Amino acid sequence: MNRAECKAAILHAMDLLDDLPDSTPSLPVLTVSELNRMARRALESQLPLLWVEGEVSNFIRAASGHWYFSLKDASAQVRCVMFRGRNQFADFTPANGDHVEIRALPSLYEARGEFQLGAESIRRAGAGRLYEAFLKLKAKLEAEGLFDPRGKRSLPRFPRCIGIVTSPQAAALHDVLTALARRMPGLPVILYPTPVQGAGAGAQIATAIRTAGTRAECDVLLVCRGGGSLEDLWAFNDEAVARAIAASPIPVVSGVGHETDFTLADFAADLRAPTPTAAAELASPVRQELLVQLEQLARQLQHHLIRRQQNETQRLDYLARRLVHPAELLRRQQLGLNQLLQRLHHAVRSRLTREQLQVTQLSQRLVTPRHAIRREQLGLDALSARSRRAIQNGLMQRQLTLARLSSSLDHLSPEDVLARGYSIVQLENGAVVQDASTLQSGDNIRIRLHRGHVRATVKTTTPD
Repeated sequence: MNRAECKAAILHAMDLLDDLPDSTPSLPVLTVSELNRMARRALESQLPLLWVEGEVSNFIRAASGHWYFSLKDASAQVRCVMFRGRNQFADFTPANGDHVEIRALPSLYEARGEFQLGAESIRRAGAGRLYEAFLKLKAKLEAEGLFDPRGKRSLPRFPRCIGIVTSPQAAALHDVLTALARRMPGLPVILYPTPVQGAGAGAQIATAIRTAGTRAECDVLLVCRGGGSLEDLWAFNDEAVARAIAASPIPVVSGVGHETDFTLADFAADLRAPTPTAAAELASPVRQELLVQLEQLARQLQHHLIRRQQNETQRLDYLARRLVHPAELLRRQQLGLNQLLQRLHHAVRSRLTREQLQVTQLSQRLVTPRHAIRREQLGLDALSARSRRAIQNGLMQRQLTLARLSSSLDHLSPEDVLARGYSIVQLENGAVVQDASTLQSGDNIRIRLHRGHVRATVKTTTPD
């Protein structure tokens, strides 16, 4: 539903209320709170979240952090509120007289019955269109590869001269010069003056950048400007500026606005600094640090020279000790030759003694066949004697074993039991009788004694 349709719906509802007679008994009587609540619900249900443009007036920041202000144009005004949970995400704090756009929900403050807008977000008037144009141009240049990180160049470590593209009246120039004077006094600086704001500023900035590249007077170029609104920094979003920075033969450092401000110049530059002062610090070395490094290197060089001198002195002493008179050298060689001759004589005598001893040992080992036969015969006699002793010992051992087994067998033999007065009773069929109850009167039995047998007939039996 658009604004005209909402307005028509509200007017139609008011006409219907006017047509009702005052004495209608069916209408309920509402309290003021109920009426305001119904009105608030009707507004919030009929009017959607929308953008409203106007001038800020009566701006108040409450202790709670909420913003209260009015938004007005030439013929009307409306109360607005932006709560702390929303305004903490705003990138600026509005002031009276600022022309802004707010994204708000129309509502009614029930306590006072006042119509108001509950702001969700806020931006400077026209910033939305500018930002859309910024994104569109950024996408175009990025597609062309103008912002490719692989094409970025590194800054010289020790620049001989620094160029600055900015306005002579800009506070950024003073900040850059102050930083350079503090870090590297005496470093030459060349200013390429140009407007940094207003109509045609983008083209003039691009011309200054190209001029610096053509003259080739400096080793690094600073493109800088102080902070401001999106409109104030719009010259650095010019396509000509971005292309001039990308085509510059000199490495470019962009220091435009504050840390949260981003322009196309930042993306096209070889290095982006959050502020002009930071750009100067990135482009220049620190003189004091260089002096400290130089002192350290000087100390290291001095220490190295001292150590080298000591080493060479020791080497010279060593060579001097090795440098002797030729006669002394001949005497030393003669002594060495005599020592070698003595060692040779000693070695020959030792070798001759060893060879003689070996000949003696070999002659002792050399014997006649008769001696060999006698030695073998003695060995054979010894083996024969050992064999006889082994046979005798084995036979004696087996006789002892046989006697032991025979004695054991005698102890277990029934004949020894019969010799002690026992007898064996057998039936006619040879079965041994062990129980008297198995016999009957008249049975014939055979009794085996130690010597001989007896045949008998059973008369009576007495069981045990």
